Parts: sequence; C-alpha cells; structure tokens
Amino acid sequence: MLKLKNLQIPALAMATALFLQSCGGSGKKAESTSAEAPKSALIIEKPQLTFGFIKLTDMAPLAIAKELGYFEEEGLFVTIEAQSNWKNVLDRVIDGELDGSHMLAGQPIAAQAGFGRQAQLVTPFSMDLNGNGITVSNAIWDKMKANVPTDADGKPVHPIKADALKPVIAEYKANGNPFKMGMVFPVSTHNYEIRYWLAAAGINPGMYTADNIQGQVDADVLLSVTPPPQMPATLEAGTIYGYCVGEPWNQQAVFKQIGVPVVTNYEIWKNNPEKVFVMTQKFIDENPNTAVAVTKALIRAGKWLDDPNNRPKAVGILSKPDYVGADSIVIANSMTGTFEFEKGDKRSLPDFNVFYRYNATYPFYSDAVWFLTQMRRWGQIPEAKSDDWYLETAKKVYRPEIWKKAAELLVEEGKIPASDIPETDGFKPATTDFIDGVQYDGKKPNDYLTKFKIGNKDI
Repeated sequence: MLKLKNLQIPALAMATALFLQSCGGSGKKAESTSAEAPKSALIIEKPQLTFGFIKLTDMAPLAIAKELGYFEEEGLFVTIEAQSNWKNVLDRVIDGELDGSHMLAGQPIAAQAGFGRQAQLVTPFSMDLNGNGITVSNAIWDKMKANVPTDADGKPVHPIKADALKPVIAEYKANGNPFKMGMVFPVSTHNYEIRYWLAAAGINPGMYTADNIQGQVDADVLLSVTPPPQMPATLEAGTIYGYCVGEPWNQQAVFKQIGVPVVTNYEIWKNNPEKVFVMTQKFIDENPNTAVAVTKALIRAGKWLDDPNNRPKAVGILSKPDYVGADSIVIANSMTGTFEFEKGDKRSLPDFNVFYRYNATYPFYSDAVWFLTQMRRWGQIPEAKSDDWYLETAKKVYRPEIWKKAAELLVEEGKIPASDIPETDGFKPATTDFIDGVQYDGKKPNDYLTKFKIGNKDI
C-alpha cells in the first residue's frame, strides 16, 4: 500500500488521488487500466482531509479506517487529530478547521435546533451503539451497596437502578451537602442518560432555563461538565461523586480502584445510539463524492470492528498515544466483550460496544428525534414543538441518503452484502427497552414526553 498521507502539496495529492482511483482505489494494482476500475469509483473533490476525535474507544472507526488503509483505498489522505474537549470539536468543525469529526450525537442536532452555537451540521454515519457507563466513587458505592439486591452468590443484581442512590443523595442533602456528578457536555448522550437514570428513580437532575444554562433548577443532583479523560482524576479529587462517560474512563476507575461502575447505558437503553461522524452542510455541498467516500471507509471499519476476532488488534491500535492512549488492558476490559463493575466482578457484555451489528452505522431519524425529546424534556428547547417539527429537524441533520449511496457502492464492490442495507423509513420500531420500561415511538415525540413525571410535558 502506498503511504502518501503526509504529502503537503495539494496538486500532487490530487494527482495521486486520481491515479489511485484509476487503479481501483488502493494503489495495489498499478498495472490496471482505467477500464478495469470499479464502476463505483468516485472522483474525489478534496483528497486531503483532517478529522477530529476525543480520546474514547468509540472513535475506533476513524482509527481503523486509517490504519487498515480504507481511507486510502477511497483516494483519501486523512490526518486524525485528538481534540481537547467537545466544545473545541464543535467549534473547529463549524469554523472549517476540521473537515469532519467524531462527535456527540446531540451536538449537530442541538446546532440545528437552536441550542448553543447554531450551524448547519449533518451526519451520514452513526459511529456506534452503547459504550457508556455511570461510575460512582468507592465511598458512594459503599453507601449504595446496602440498597442493591444480590443474587445467590452475593453479587449485585443488574441493572442497578438509581433507587439505590436515592437515600444517599437524601443523606447528603440533609447534611447540607450538594450531591455532585459529572457528564461530558450539555447535549451529550451522557447528560441525557444520567438524567434518564436519575429521573426514573424520582431524582430530579435539574432543568435548563434562560437564566440557568447549567441545568440545575430544582435539582437534587448537581450535574457539571468534565472532559472524558479527566473524569477519573476529578472523581479521585472528590470534586464529583460520580460521572457518566464513555470508555475507557469507567474501567480506568476500576483499575485505579477509585470508583465502581454501577450501570451501563446498554442497561439504561438497550442498543442506544452514541457518537456520530459530522461534517458541515457546506462541506457536503462542495464535496459530495468525498462525503460518500468517507462514509464508505467508515462503514467498512465498523464491519471489521464487529468481528470478535479483530477486537484484540483494535485494542492494540486504540492504545497508541495518537488515539485513545490508555493501557491496552484497560481498553480490552470493555472492548473484548466483557465489562468489569466492582473490582473482580467482570461480566460478559458482548454488546457493550457495537460498531456494525443491528444497523449501528445507519443514521435513523428516530435516534435524532429521541435526542430532541430530551432537549425539550430538560428545557434546552424552551418551547413546545409539533411532532412535525421534530421530524423536520431530524431530517436536516441525519442524512441516510448519503449512507445508502455509500453502502450500495460497497455492495457493488463486494465489500458488504446487500442484506446489510436496512429496508426502513428511517424509524426504528417502538421500543420499551429502557430501564423504566417506558415506550418510545419516534413518530410520536409529544406523546412520549407526557409519560414522564419529571421534566417538561407538552399536552
């Protein structure tokens, strides 16, 4: 494989990209003629690209697409840069400093809905399902543990609901101490998951208002933002008593023996959407073939990742300093089909990280609508909206037509089976796979909001 990703001369990069396309994409068949190129070969408008990510294991599709040469096979020469925090990711994509990025699913949706910095951002690719956990400090776990049912072997019965935390919070409140927990960003999956988990037990996680952008109005638990890699240190310092974050930062707490993961987001909402890959609408408009080519490479990476035999190699790649940079043993604890809760309590959890199965890469409208309902539930969207508004907003951000074009080209090239393309109107079936059993139907967002005791209800 030709290693040309460090070329700095745009004209040479473009010439090289066109040459690779004429060879079938990878440069492995230099003797081929253009007549032998795949029918699906794309003319790439922008071959040199810079993408961003946060140091989390769910950035894996980007790392794999680069390391296994999938980007290069599409005529793309990609630089991947770690970013300091989610706000930096958002700003750099909007400002054009990054061509695209690993991003919180809620970020492009919030930008379209008018919460926070506004911009026209789109995603053609959902990066993964599940992958998060809620961890509490050892001291909090010692207090919670007495409230958690155990099985015949004396092990905690999962899922552990926030009911076990409720008396601990009440104790802190009675002593005049606010109960503080961390999440990674106001529109992160983590924020909505920890809020969902708490509220399902009757614990108010607070409301957002124009005067309280921290979302702490009437809160029983004060939630604040901490960048993912800093979560364990912040917990150890006692600044927060627990947090919701992606891997490997829950398992890091176990290895450092400073905290105990008590619940995963798979247990809060089975096979929930997590991160997405985001570009601006402007980039898509100017570089439509490039966007399809990027999506092709990422779909292939997701498929490779969901082969269990490939996970050990993926762990080795992710442990590199340029990517997640955590010890491979910490990353492997969740990436290879297991998850460790209390030290020594390692359980089989093969779907903790899903990158391809269950149509994980497809950008479903119903996923976007769920995030919008949570923004409305907690006051980030301050006014009631019609069901049509939810759908229209979702369609402006989630772009399955780009995904489908990429997938169809991969089928034509023999890289994925046609059965991997879902027959869908963009909505998953209604589901009750939540920790509280409440049914979610993406086509009825306002009806969904009326089912909760805590939060805004639009009747």
